[in-house]
Amino acid sequence: MNFFHRIGSFVKRARVDTPADPVRDWLVLLSLSAIALVSIIVWNAWAFDTVSGGGAIGSTTVKAPEVFNQSSLNTIRTIFENRAAEEAKYESGMYTFIDPSQ
Repeated sequence: MNFFHRIGSFVKRARVDTPADPVRDWLVLLSLSAIALVSIIVWNAWAFDTVSGGGAIGSTTVKAPEVFNQSSLNTIRTIFENRAAEEAKYESGMYTFIDPSQ
């Protein structure tokens, strides 16, 4: 209740018909600016420390366990062997390439 009383008191003092108090206004402005600056510096220091330590900011994604399937690896190996065989046929002269632009 005391907090709401203070807020109500501040609202009454902040009305337009109250006399201007530049010292109070500047102190409030500078105080809020200092609080914001310190908050930003603390946040950035924490974020830098977290990231430089290898952590992540926010929720981390859950990785599925990596499973290597030997048959898929053999399939990939076969594809690369077939490509290498085709390349060898071009290099050995078994295939001839005719450039249509010439």
